[in-house]
Formats: sequence, structure tokens, C-alpha cells
Amino acid sequence: MTGAAERLLAALEARGWTVATAESLTGGLVAAAIVDVPGASRVLRGGVVAYATDVKASVLGVDAGLLARRGAVDPDVATQMAAGVRTALGADVGVATTGVAGPDPQDGHPPGLVHVAVRTPAGGAVRTLQETGDRGEVRRAARTAALELALRVVEESAGSRADVRGRASRG
Repeated sequence: MTGAAERLLAALEARGWTVATAESLTGGLVAAAIVDVPGASRVLRGGVVAYATDVKASVLGVDAGLLARRGAVDPDVATQMAAGVRTALGADVGVATTGVAGPDPQDGHPPGLVHVAVRTPAGGAVRTLQETGDRGEVRRAARTAALELALRVVEESAGSRADVRGRASRG
């Protein structure tokens, strides 16, 4: 899965941006795909696996009222996760995943329902997917969708004049 991750790292480096991940159903697969690329330490700030709903609120700042009303499997939750991880880890770009890997439904949502979101200094995007396959296939599809969405959003921002705030040094 290095293709999209490699292209994302190159796009981030070209912008001088860093990235952080907030993952639920993917459980760290997005961050791992980025780490697999040599030079990842130049852009990756870190990742948060916010599997439990309360962690989405307490660590990532997702609105507790939103979580109570709609549950964790929601495009607005994914968007708030992406924004929250940017703040929590001091990154320019936040990438988030939430959804139902299966095999059972969750909160009335079918297995395979996935929301991925990206936030940057220039804006962001969210994408909803209905994937098929077993638990592993859904998780891998969500990882790929998140990386591809992040790449698209970062590349599209290349022409914008967004302010990029200062970043902490990376180790």
C-alpha cells in the first residue's frame, strides 16, 4: 500500500506540511502505511487510535452531543476527528477514519459503511463509502480511501494561499 502513501508524503513535503491520523475502524492502518514509506518521519507527527466513542470526544474533541445524537459512525464525526487530531498533535493535515468494519452492524449502520475525512489549513473533505467484503477487506479499503482522499485534498490545496502555522520540531 505504498503507492498512495508515497505520493501523499511527496505532496506533503512539497507543501512543507505535516500529517496526523485519527483512526477508529482502521486501528492504525493509515499511520502504518505512511510509516512504511522511507522518510515518513519528515512529515508524520503521529496518530491516535480512537476506537472507543468516549476517546473521540475526550482526546480528539469531537462534540459529545453529536456523538450522542448520531453515534460514532457519521461523516461529521469523521470531520471533527480530522480537525481534532490536527490540533492535538500539532499537524497541518488531519486524516480520520470511522465506520463499521463488521461482521455485525453498529448503531443501526451496516457493515462496510465507512467515513473518511481530511482537514488542512486550506479546507478539507469527507467521503462516505459502502464497502463489501470481510472485516479485513473493509479496513484495508478504508485505509486506501483515506490516503487517496488526503492526497487529493493536499494536491488541490497546492494552489491556495492558506496560512500555515508554525510547527513543533519533529524527531
